[in-house]
Amino acid sequence: MKKIITVILAVLLIFSLAACENKDSDAEPQSSGQTQEETAKEAAKRVASDGAQMQTENKNRSTRILENGTRINMHFGDVVIPGILNDSETAKALIDRLPYTVHVSRYSHDFCGVMDEPLPYSEDNVHYGWLNGDIDFATDADYFTILFEDEDTSEQYGYQVNIGVIDCDLSEIRQLEGDYDVRIELAE
Repeated sequence: MKKIITVILAVLLIFSLAACENKDSDAEPQSSGQTQEETAKEAAKRVASDGAQMQTENKNRSTRILENGTRINMHFGDVVIPGILNDSETAKALIDRLPYTVHVSRYSHDFCGVMDEPLPYSEDNVHYGWLNGDIDFATDADYFTILFEDEDTSEQYGYQVNIGVIDCDLSEIRQLEGDYDVRIELAE
């Protein structure tokens, strides 16, 4: 009898979770209890491409164009990945900490590591998603991230603050595997 009840509860759980997966943005809110205000706020969410100067011709380069800013080098062992930090409050706080070392791991679309201390940020700069080649600070867990894949499906990830871009062919970072203690320093 316990096995039958367990199976029934498992089936009910699966159906209830499947119901939560409805992500049709054109659909009216179901019985989720979401108010019209919450629905409007979600529809107006800020995304990485909002206000960004972008290039789309060369998929091997960062999508976001950032010509002026503070040039940095990120040392992945013997491989140096150059970058440019923007003039946001968050990027300036990182610049003040340089040289800085953060332990990062490779994932499907980025290198990511938890910073010792969070960086300050303005809520106006928080957005969903990223552009390939972005250097971001994820506010939900104090992540330093270098993003190089999947910008077209990235808007499911929130709490991002762009602080710059990598300034080299994306293949240079895509070819790296594993974990690194990345030393970030001002470029000479």
